[in-house]
Amino acid sequence: MLIVRKTNAYIGLILTAIAISVAPMLKVPLKGNWVLYQADPRLLYISMAVLGLTTMMLFVRALRAFKIMAIVTLIWSALMAAAVYFKVNNYFGSKFFDKVLAKTIHFQWGWVVLLVGVLLLVTSVKKVQLETKA
Repeated sequence: MLIVRKTNAYIGLILTAIAISVAPMLKVPLKGNWVLYQADPRLLYISMAVLGLTTMMLFVRALRAFKIMAIVTLIWSALMAAAVYFKVNNYFGSKFFDKVLAKTIHFQWGWVVLLVGVLLLVTSVKKVQLETKA
């Protein structure tokens, strides 16, 4: 039987939603801090869809599906970080300009908030043995 730690799940959902929508993900010189929408809008839309499905599975109490969606959210967050990293390091297609750009653009604290939120989601479901009295 699966059990959900609701406080961990709700805090994880809130942190992940904050990280995806309003937390700064990149520090770009002369432009300031960029959220995920400014870095790549498609990543934002897919991330919101995955988070929405995860939230729906929690509220419908489909715990096995929620656990699977939490793992999918973790994998998607890792892929998203890799996609942003490779986009920063291969923006112009020129080695010189890409090296200069990669040295000036830095990841911000939004990635840490995203990681904490996703880890809380993944660890919020646990399997418990059902005890029966004979």
